[in-house]
Amino acid sequence: MTPGSSTGCGPMTAYIGIGANLGDARDQVQHAILQLGQLPDTSFSAQSSLFRTAPLDAGGDNYINAAACLITRLSAHALLKQLQRIEQDFGRERPYPNAPRTLDLDLLLYGQSTIADDELIVPHPRIMERAFVLIPLLQIDPFIVIPNHGPAHQFAPQVADQIISKA
Repeated sequence: MTPGSSTGCGPMTAYIGIGANLGDARDQVQHAILQLGQLPDTSFSAQSSLFRTAPLDAGGDNYINAAACLITRLSAHALLKQLQRIEQDFGRERPYPNAPRTLDLDLLLYGQSTIADDELIVPHPRIMERAFVLIPLLQIDPFIVIPNHGPAHQFAPQVADQIISKA
């Protein structure tokens, strides 16, 4: 694959974290999941339940969170651009770090790839620290491995004090 290309040699499994806490958050998360299934060169594989969580390191209303698994031929960076486009379609604004949001789509994992550049860090840097990311991810795949960190389930005790419930 050449730099900047949108497709790779073969399909990759990508996990997306989804969250919202402005407007009708539940509806926005459900519609975002539908949008993920319509991305180019991508098929929808699985989704978690919807979860309600309190804001972490932020203020505002409770979040509705979920995770989705996609099979894609898009490069990680092309997939990120598509996720950002969907966020914009939902009116996402970024006035300050951790601001309440109409929709947040995070590329959590992209196969077993590790990426760290100015645009993207994969695995997502806080995947192991946040119940609203880890629990939906484990619901989709209880045996998922986080590259360079090991099985994701080993981090569940570290987020046990964070309140999360099915929405």
